[in-house]
Amino acid sequence: MSKKKPRNTKSKIIAAAWKLFYEQGYEETTLEEIILESGTSKGSFYHYFDGKDALLESLSFLFDEKYEELEPQLARFETCFEQLIFLNQELFTMIENTIAIDLLSRLLSTQLITRGERHLLDRSRFYYRLLRRICLAGQESGEFRTDFTVNDLVKLYAISERALLYDWCICGGEYSLRSYGDRMMPLFLSKIKAEPA
Repeated sequence: MSKKKPRNTKSKIIAAAWKLFYEQGYEETTLEEIILESGTSKGSFYHYFDGKDALLESLSFLFDEKYEELEPQLARFETCFEQLIFLNQELFTMIENTIAIDLLSRLLSTQLITRGERHLLDRSRFYYRLLRRICLAGQESGEFRTDFTVNDLVKLYAISERALLYDWCICGGEYSLRSYGDRMMPLFLSKIKAEPA
C-alpha cells in the first residue's frame, strides 16, 4: 500500500472548507471555522483565496486529489476499461457522500456562464492527464478503438461523467449517483472498446 501524500496548506484549507460546507451548509460556515478546521492561519488562507466564495471554484482541486489518491490502485485491474469505471465509481461515491448537491449545482452552473477560467475544463488538471494515460494504454494494447484520438476518448469520458452529474443535480439528488453511474457509465463508454477481430 502506498503512503498517502501529506496535504499542503492549500489542500488542507480546501478539504476543511468542503467538509464544513457539507456538514453545516455553505452560508452557515464561517471563514474562522474553515481556518480552525484546517489548522492553518488567516494569512495562509488569504495567500491562496480572496474569500470564502473563491473556495467554490476549488472543487476540481479536490476531485484531482481524489484521483491522485486512487491512481496506485489502478494496477489491480486487468483492463483499462475497468480502470475508467473504477475511477468514476470512486469519484461519484466521494461526491455523493461529501459534497453538498447545492454547491455542486452552483459550480456546474458557474462553469456555463463564466467568461474566465473554467476549472472543470482545464486540460492540465491531473484528472485529464490520468485519463489520457489510461486511454493511450488502452489504444496501445488494442483494447480501445484507434479511429478516435486519445483526446476524443478522454472527452467522451468527461462528457459522460458531467452528464450524469448534471442530471443528478437537476433531479435534486433523488437517486444514488454511485448506483446510477455503475449502470450508465459502462453503457456510455462501451463504444470506446475496439471491435473484436
